[in-house]
Amino acid sequence: MGGRHALLCLAFGLGLVAPSAAGTPDLAALHRLQDGLWELRFRDGSPTRRLCWHDPWRLIQLQHPDLACERLVIEDTPGSASVQYTCRGKGFGRTQIRRENAQLIQLETQGLAGGLPFVMSAEGRRVADCPAAARPQGVASAARAD
Repeated sequence: MGGRHALLCLAFGLGLVAPSAAGTPDLAALHRLQDGLWELRFRDGSPTRRLCWHDPWRLIQLQHPDLACERLVIEDTPGSASVQYTCRGKGFGRTQIRRENAQLIQLETQGLAGGLPFVMSAEGRRVADCPAAARPQGVASAARAD
């Protein structure tokens, strides 16, 4: 058994990391992000992606959107989060997010989607409020305390 795997097993056994399903806990770094229209600029020159979201977990599963996946929280601090997830029969991934402030993040993700490996590195910026038509009923774009 590799040292990294053994360390993860030890951390899990001590309760330092916890598995979770689709109803996941609020991660400190993600909770402090502002809802709205976000733009992801990929460092490899891939086309910029815009996301209008109110659920920061969508950033964790960029390659597996809208899937109910099992998640293992590796790191959860006010400034960063690291999550490993498995979507049974659909793939898996590991995402690390570093929060610069409520409107700026650094994101690294890698895994397997559609039978193919992926690796992405991006900077995410909140660029605007979501159009009213894109907001879920009763949800307004709101700043969260930094």
